[in-house]
Amino acid sequence: MIRRLSHATIYVLDQDKALEVYTNKLGFEVRTDFTMDGGFRWLTVSPKDQPDLEITLYEPKPYGMFDETTAGQIRAVLEKGLMSSGVFETDDCQATYEEMKRKGVEFISPPQKQPYGVEALFKDGCGNWFSLTQH
Repeated sequence: MIRRLSHATIYVLDQDKALEVYTNKLGFEVRTDFTMDGGFRWLTVSPKDQPDLEITLYEPKPYGMFDETTAGQIRAVLEKGLMSSGVFETDDCQATYEEMKRKGVEFISPPQKQPYGVEALFKDGCGNWFSLTQH
């Protein structure tokens, strides 16, 4: 029986840049960072208060699950900044928005009231955009 989700993947254009963004701008912690045989880098981060979920920052290259064509297709979507990768929750959307803006995070929209709470949309600079939501 499946007990929980332990890892989720966010595709990124550059793992070094993603590492800088997710740790220095979003405040995540590194859980794993090592290079395996063949040059595959296993890089995971998590929000500080959520150590039981590791987010894999995965650079699509022609190894593992991807051939050259597939890796190129994923990279093309990332290069357009069109990958919607999820929702990050916060207790105070306005305060988190202001803190992230000071750190250089690009927002698509400022905090706005929605039927489900307060939401702002931001880009990670690595090809993804996210919802920042206060329920």
